[in-house]
Amino acid sequence: MDLELAELPFPLRTYGPDGHWSYEDGVLTGWAGPRQDRFVSPTAEALDPAADAPRLLGAPVGDFQFIARVTVGFNGGFDAGVLYVHVGERAWAKLCLEYSPDVPTVCTVVTRGHSDDANSFTVDGSSVWLRVSRTGRALAFHASRDGKHWIFVRLFTLGDEKETGAALVGFMAQAPMGEGCVVTYDHLEFRPTWPDDLRDGS
Repeated sequence: MDLELAELPFPLRTYGPDGHWSYEDGVLTGWAGPRQDRFVSPTAEALDPAADAPRLLGAPVGDFQFIARVTVGFNGGFDAGVLYVHVGERAWAKLCLEYSPDVPTVCTVVTRGHSDDANSFTVDGSSVWLRVSRTGRALAFHASRDGKHWIFVRLFTLGDEKETGAALVGFMAQAPMGEGCVVTYDHLEFRPTWPDDLRDGS
């Protein structure tokens, strides 16, 4: 299924399990089913083909900042709403608002063959603003409690400039341990620029 959002200059396509994606009045909604996740444990030999979660992705061109307020209907441990970057089957990254494992937390996962897993800061309530930025081979993750002051979370790459420049970017929902959760994304924004300073809150 293809979906066009008024705030984004590129179309989105569904990947993985059915996320029941819908978009109305500036609000995108998706649903993760029971035990749906995307994570390659460092102790695993390979990615289980069944280890997947609903994704809605598109291909922005050039430098960008991709922003959304994420709200998660938490039901189980590690339920999350995600901004997702995909370069290849074993090269992708997640910026999450996750119940990790018993308090809402901004978390990141970067997968280069196998996944790492890092917690950033906790959040009061079930919503937070998330931002993914790209320039050249560089990707940056930020999060914000109010959509104004941005907290630097991570700077990394998933490949060379050609690979990262062709990345798919968008949304994912996950419920690794529970029976499913609903995620909504609003205050969507796309800026065709890299942030002036990654660490000054702008």
